[in-house]
Amino acid sequence: MGGAARMGHTPLPGIGVRYDLATREGRRLSVIAHLDGSRTLNTYRTDDPDATALSLRMTAEEAGAVIDAVMPAHHSPNLLATAELGLVAERVELPAGSYWSGRRLGDTRMRTDTGVSVVAVLRRTEAVPSPGPDFRLAGGDTLIVIGTREGVGAAAGILGRE
Repeated sequence: MGGAARMGHTPLPGIGVRYDLATREGRRLSVIAHLDGSRTLNTYRTDDPDATALSLRMTAEEAGAVIDAVMPAHHSPNLLATAELGLVAERVELPAGSYWSGRRLGDTRMRTDTGVSVVAVLRRTEAVPSPGPDFRLAGGDTLIVIGTREGVGAAAGILGRE
């Protein structure tokens, strides 16, 4: 086995998040996780790394089927099957110059206004599980949120406020 795969991510405001991966063979691919739950898989040409060789848009269900085909043992019986319950879990990054930087999580009114729960905040090298309403946000934080697709989209809008 080779070394660990290196994957980077880029927030795409109003769209979702793009995950980029370079394979051991030097091939580049990206997956765009759209806010509506769909995914776009892109591969790039070897002779022109900025030119797309393939772009495939998949529904959330189709993307799940691909995951099952690639890694059939990825499911744990102890994990919550959120898709079947109509819930999604997403990472939402707080921009560096965010309006919310230094303010309390409760001040966002995210849970009240969207029904979304913040289950963890990732800050640099630490994770803060189940942050309470008095937790102070900081620019660059990544919030792990769970809720309906619409609620998560609305929460991302609230957090994107400048």
